[in-house]
Amino acid sequence: MTSAYINGTPSKQRGNFRYFGPNRVVQILRSKAPQMLFLIACWFLGEGVWIEAKAWLAEGLIAAAWNETHSGTDSVRPWPWADTWPVAVLQVPRLDVERFVLSGVSGRVLAFGPGWAEQTIRPGKIGPSLIAGHRDTHFRFLKELQQGDRVVVRTPGDGQVAYRVTEKAILDQQQSWLMSKEGAQALILVTCYPFDALLPGGNLRYVVRAEAEDSIGDDTDLPVW
Repeated sequence: MTSAYINGTPSKQRGNFRYFGPNRVVQILRSKAPQMLFLIACWFLGEGVWIEAKAWLAEGLIAAAWNETHSGTDSVRPWPWADTWPVAVLQVPRLDVERFVLSGVSGRVLAFGPGWAEQTIRPGKIGPSLIAGHRDTHFRFLKELQQGDRVVVRTPGDGQVAYRVTEKAILDQQQSWLMSKEGAQALILVTCYPFDALLPGGNLRYVVRAEAEDSIGDDTDLPVW
């Protein structure tokens, strides 16, 4: 083993390998910092562009599947391996919001849009329909909804039902969200709460109830805050 000085910093050499002291390591890191930061920024930018591109592509495929569904074909999958399909379109005119509603509420489904809980009534039909979505993406607009806002559900075959927001509540996920007068035509829109939580999940849910315009006035048991 031999010792040498490189730029005033001692190093040790064994065979073809040279070992630098800590000061030299710091100097190297500082000199390469701009290039390293540039590469890291490019990596994050690439990741962001890929995520945006994937979301854009998925939305286009879902829209195409909806067009087929709208024309009379049932359960059209947006891509061959999808385990979901569009069942309705949700619109809030005041907020200029439009969302495709997918079948199911699994994590895979909610990554691409709000999902209809299949154990509840299909959106647009008589009875309560539960639709869930992520608070930081597709259902972020729920916090902007106000009492009396119009919510429109478009269903296949040119069907359309208009609802009005009647109640908002913050509930524990174990509480019932569907208690209503039998036969009432209602939408139950659900997302995680609080909206600015740093971690996903938690026990609280932000729940918005909207009643079909021709059934507003029915008594409900959903707590109001």
